[in-house]
Amino acid sequence: QVQLVESGGGLVQAGGSLRLSCAASERTFSLYAVAWFRQAPWKEREFVARSRATDGGTFYGSSVKGRFTISRDNAKNTMYLQMNSLKPEDTAVYYCAADRDPYGSIYWNNYDYWGQGTQVTVSS
Repeated sequence: QVQLVESGGGLVQAGGSLRLSCAASERTFSLYAVAWFRQAPWKEREFVARSRATDGGTFYGSSVKGRFTISRDNAKNTMYLQMNSLKPEDTAVYYCAADRDPYGSIYWNNYDYWGQGTQVTVSS
């Protein structure tokens, strides 16, 4: 059972940056696709970004493409989400997730392991 622990959320002004981290408890993390999702109050969970285990290939949701960057450091069992040019509409609880399928997907219900979530609030 892989445990995921997130950190790095907080309050930031519009236009600012934050970096989220997600540390995994197991070295098998390197075999899994990883992703970030977010959920704002009264909204569906939304795909943000994914990194494949096979080749590190990345894919982004249209609302964050060009502003957010997903990365992973398998030596540290850690994944990251660098968020730049933040907007008030980016306000949400952000979750990291890992999928035993090394290709991953954009669908949250395909993921096997989840972090506890970290709040990101962007003020206007």
